[in-house]
Amino acid sequence: MLSFLGRRLGSGVVLVFAITTLAYLLLYLGSGDIARRILGQTASQEQVAAKASELGLDRPIWVQYADWLSGAVTGDLGRSWFTGQLVIDGVTTRLGVTLSLVIGATVITAIVSAALGVWAALAGGWVDRTIQFLTVLGMAIPGFLIAVGLVLVLAIQLGWFNATGYVGFTSSPPGWARSVTLPVVALAVGGASAVTQQIRGAVVDELERDYVRTLRSRGLPASSVVFKHALRNASGPALAVLNVQFVGMLGGAVIVEQVFQMPGLGQLAVGATTQGDIPIVMGLVVATAIIVILVNLLIDIAQGIINPKVRLA
Repeated sequence: MLSFLGRRLGSGVVLVFAITTLAYLLLYLGSGDIARRILGQTASQEQVAAKASELGLDRPIWVQYADWLSGAVTGDLGRSWFTGQLVIDGVTTRLGVTLSLVIGATVITAIVSAALGVWAALAGGWVDRTIQFLTVLGMAIPGFLIAVGLVLVLAIQLGWFNATGYVGFTSSPPGWARSVTLPVVALAVGGASAVTQQIRGAVVDELERDYVRTLRSRGLPASSVVFKHALRNASGPALAVLNVQFVGMLGGAVIVEQVFQMPGLGQLAVGATTQGDIPIVMGLVVATAIIVILVNLLIDIAQGIINPKVRLA
């Protein structure tokens, strides 16, 4: 297991380096005249040149990246070019909001998709067809439309939840729950639909295998055959799809946070990208890459526990 984790962590470090290198290059090529944008159109050419020199923008790209990377390794991601705020502070203060949404949506996706997928596989008939229709519908409707619909019906018309804003968990747990429920549901609908389809197909395949017929012939209870054996073997592909959906939810959080006006990473990313604030954008790239790699590692560990063959792959 230690060798297994070591390989995954090593590949994760290489992946973060590759992602940050590519992101920095793309941001540099598309940044334009940042110094002019910071100072405004009324600034003189001398002022713009002085600002560019202050930010180090007059140096070669590889020197700028090496300087940023040496700081990032020690946890110093620099300061915002527009506000002067430490990047690490700007990212960490908003990280909890986004993780609240994405983790909550992932948990709901796992629970709902497991229940619906197994139910569809076991029941068949109209139950199976109805669940498949609903999952296709859930994948077809864009997340922002679901978010807007939830706001209009459950928040504005019925007043059950907050339409916009975020309440910290430490400030008021009930208020926090009311503020994140609708965004979490909006994020979870598409992911739950995809994972439900995967679990349903995997369970159907497992129930048709020879070992299941053997277990049934030996008189094992149906619940034991399904949940202890078939579902466990079907969980590997489902975990892989859940992993992909988690990454998709991180991207979807950008739009959902805009709809619900939540101060998360998505809102920060939109503002920083619009301004061309490269230090903030690079901090978001690093944070997102680390989150995705850690989630991949957790999924690998879970699959390794479920199927020992994965640890040797």
